[in-house]
Amino acid sequence: MKTAIITGGATGIGRAISSMLANENYNIVINYNNSEKEARKLKEELLKINPNIETFRADITKRENVKKLVDFAIDKYKNIDILINNAGIDEVKLFTEITDEDFNKMINTNLYSTFAITQEVSKHMINKKQGMIINISSIWGQVGASCESLYAVTKAGIDALTKSLAKELGPSNIRVNSIAPGIIDTKMNDNLSKEEKTQIINQIPLEKIGKTQDIARCVKWLVEDEYTTGQIISINGGWVI
Repeated sequence: MKTAIITGGATGIGRAISSMLANENYNIVINYNNSEKEARKLKEELLKINPNIETFRADITKRENVKKLVDFAIDKYKNIDILINNAGIDEVKLFTEITDEDFNKMINTNLYSTFAITQEVSKHMINKKQGMIINISSIWGQVGASCESLYAVTKAGIDALTKSLAKELGPSNIRVNSIAPGIIDTKMNDNLSKEEKTQIINQIPLEKIGKTQDIARCVKWLVEDEYTTGQIISINGGWVI
C-alpha cells in the first residue's frame, strides 16, 4: 500500500483529498494544526472504510515539527509515496496596509511550510527513487489578485518551486505538480457576500463555483498518472484561461 501525507488535511480541499485517497486504499497521514476537532471527526469517518488512517498535529511553519511529522509517517508506514501540500491561509487586505507581521505569517504558513516539508520528504523519495508531490496553489499565483497580493506572491512562489523541483527531482523518478484552484466552496470564501459570489459566477463560463471534490478528482488523476510533471493545472471553470 502507498502512503500519503496531506497537510491541512482535515478541512476544505484537504478534507476532500484525504477522503478520496482513503477510499482508494492509501495509508493516510492527515496533518493539522488548529483543526483538532475536525481531524478527529474525519479520522472516525474514514476508519469505517480504511483501517490505515492517522492524524498528526504539527505546526509545519516550524522545521522541528516538520521532521516529527515526516518521521511519524515513515515509522508508521515505512514509506512516503505522496505528499500533498495543501495547508495555507488567505487574507484580503489593501497592499498599503500589509504589515511585516502579516508578511511573515503568510510567507511562513503558505510558502516556507511547503518548502520545509517538501525538502524533508524529497530526501526520502530520492533514496527510494520514486514519489509524487502535489502542491495546491491558486489561480491568483498565475494572474495576481487585487487586495490579495501577498497571498498571490506565496502561490506564485509555490508554482515556481513546482517547476524547479520537477526538473531537479525528475531523474529520481519523482513527479512534482501544482493544482491551481479558482473559487472553491470552502470556508476560505465565507467572507464573500451573496452578491459578490453572484458577480464571480457571472464571470465563470461554467457559471458555478467549484467544489472541493473537483480538486480531489484532479489529485486522483495525478497520483495514477506516470508522465505528468512540472505542470500548473488550473481548475477554475474557465474563469481564467
